Amino acid sequence: MLRGLVTAIRTLTVLPTPGRDAARPASALPWFPLVGGLLGLLVFLPAWGLELVGDQWPEVGVYKWPAGLAALLVLFGALLTGGLHLDGLADWADGFFGAREREKILAIMKDPRKGTFGVAALVLVLLLKWAALARIVEWTGLLPWIIAVAATSRFCQVELAASLPYARAEGGTAAPFVTGARPWHRVVAFILVMAVCVGACGPAGAGAPLVGWMVMRFFRRRWRKRIGGVTGDLLGAGSELVETALLFIAAAAGPELGNWTGWMWLRVL
Repeated sequence: MLRGLVTAIRTLTVLPTPGRDAARPASALPWFPLVGGLLGLLVFLPAWGLELVGDQWPEVGVYKWPAGLAALLVLFGALLTGGLHLDGLADWADGFFGAREREKILAIMKDPRKGTFGVAALVLVLLLKWAALARIVEWTGLLPWIIAVAATSRFCQVELAASLPYARAEGGTAAPFVTGARPWHRVVAFILVMAVCVGACGPAGAGAPLVGWMVMRFFRRRWRKRIGGVTGDLLGAGSELVETALLFIAAAAGPELGNWTGWMWLRVL
């Protein structure tokens, strides 16, 4: 079972991880939300640390330059994943906006070169993340939502893998994850994502996976219609799209959402 966790960390992050990979890659799927929560925690900690420092030295706190800190958090998040999901996002945009026929879409997505739509999607998503995080770090009560969002976006990868067939007949890097996905993977992943989100944000955190699931279903329906399934690129794209949407929603909700966080004790330290 723990080998699945090792595989999940190695698949979703660039973090060095000791141990042996799972014999079946799909065994990593239940662990995806937990690894997502870890990634969110690693992005959350620098912002929280600066908040604590800012209580003593306001000139270096998060209120001093939220836009700059947000840019660093976006960069840090991309580095932790090796840009894997961003690459999938760009391939999705190039394929789905650059062609209509199924085979042509799949061929474009497989091409490692990035086109106009892919670059535009990357710029837009990164800008939206930056804008949302700038507001979130300014309203520090929202910071724990970074953890919930990261866990939810990886949970949605499990949902996509378990609810859609693999789109390429010849297989691909993500094929073992998709073809090996089982219903119990979804159940365990749901339990873990709820635990992470509620642990990070209190009872209101349970809403993050539900909203993320609805965003994922919107894209899932279109992907099934266009190419009949999912690919590794679409798993990454789905994660990025869900994460961006949830960050933007949290930022738009403002301090009122932060008041519901279950981590209010952090502000006392």
